[in-house]
Amino acid sequence: MPFSGLPNPLVTIQLRGVSVHTNHGVGEAEREVGQRMVFDIDLSLLDCRAAETDELDGTVDYSVVTEMLVDIATERSYLTLERLTAVIAERLLDQFNATMVRVRAAKPEPPIAVVMEDAAVELILRRQPEPAQSQQG
Repeated sequence: MPFSGLPNPLVTIQLRGVSVHTNHGVGEAEREVGQRMVFDIDLSLLDCRAAETDELDGTVDYSVVTEMLVDIATERSYLTLERLTAVIAERLLDQFNATMVRVRAAKPEPPIAVVMEDAAVELILRRQPEPAQSQQG
């Protein structure tokens, strides 16, 4: 057992370049016609038994994370990427008992008259530690 006697490793599941057709933005065309958005996700797990056991039930199935991301990104329209990334991060943090979630949402062709690689928002959400139980004697 490689982690015997040592603290659990922090494992981060990463999804890069998840491309989804969405309807987010301030402009009417963005909400009606839609556009391609590209998402990056980091999902950090403090308790990832698969690092020691090599068993699938000891980790997070990234296909489930991807499906959840696509569902959230397409279920409704948001004006701001800030709100979209917050909703994604909150749900992933809750669903997978992660310690930290990072969500980056990018518009590869933002609706402005300047050429750029993308316009993006990145949001990081960390789980708050449980308050310590006071000892009564």
